[in-house]
Amino acid sequence: MSEILENRATPDAKTQLDIYRRMIRIERNDDATRTQIRRGRITAPYYSARGQECIPSAISVLLNDDDKICTIYRGIHDMVAKDMPLRPLWAEICGRVDGTCKGKGGPMHLTHPETGVMVTTGIVGSSMPIANGFGWAALLDGTKQVTVAYFGDGASNIGAFHEALNLASVWKLPVIFVCQNNGFAEHTRYENGTSVDQISKRAIGYGMPGYTVDGNDPVDVYAHAHAAIARARAGEGPTLLECKTFRFMGHVFGDADGYMTKEEKAEAMAKDPLPIYRQKLIDDGIATAEELDALTAKIEAEVNDAIEFAMACDYPSDDELRRDVFAEEIPA
Repeated sequence: MSEILENRATPDAKTQLDIYRRMIRIERNDDATRTQIRRGRITAPYYSARGQECIPSAISVLLNDDDKICTIYRGIHDMVAKDMPLRPLWAEICGRVDGTCKGKGGPMHLTHPETGVMVTTGIVGSSMPIANGFGWAALLDGTKQVTVAYFGDGASNIGAFHEALNLASVWKLPVIFVCQNNGFAEHTRYENGTSVDQISKRAIGYGMPGYTVDGNDPVDVYAHAHAAIARARAGEGPTLLECKTFRFMGHVFGDADGYMTKEEKAEAMAKDPLPIYRQKLIDDGIATAEELDALTAKIEAEVNDAIEFAMACDYPSDDELRRDVFAEEIPA
């Protein structure tokens, strides 16, 4: 079995409300992206993370602006949870010059160092060795910064996973490896491609703590992330968190998701963590329904503003084709 977490931290009321804000920000942004693609206003590959909202939300609430995340092509929710501004995010999704990468990266290659969103990679699993680089830099600089490497369950089967965990453990890097285990690696069911029933069990081979977490329970994710981040900041090294959840959509937008049964998908969607957590906040007296509705309306306005901003931006000019490939000036 994976390790059992002791001395669990519990988020206070303000923190729980902030987690919910980030979850709604993800959900509203995801819904808007799929809507804009369906309407033909943008053309881009899109990998929805609907259903996985509470994982990066409950982690990001514990991170500082200068803490870093490295994520993958199904990672816009990780960036939105880290409070990346939506205007440059949407400009990049739309391929406009005011995007984070001047419109040349698109939704699979977003970055925003100002909020710690360091890299989005289209190569499965490559977030992990890159995160180690940032962790090594933090050690050299003597900072307390931590780096979160997000990846999917399929990525736990490639060489970079094992190499990154081994090196992070050897050097005691301040890296938290977060596997968002949504049950499917592209079009392959978990049990058809992974040899262990819990990815967290693999942590024992690299001398680090490994926990299997309820990825649909923000309080459980928060408790485990709190412990992992505290361990990393104290110089005690990395942690592997396997956050189990379910991917509501197919691998990529337009995927018919025939590898999911209708029954399991319906069961998972009936346990949507968003309305469940919303009701918990109301039942616990943390917020009223009216307050949560007002919060949602505010976030919808933020998303709509970002979309219209992006649509009004110019496309990059032809001379941008040769820029950002090589250094234009070499420092003396």
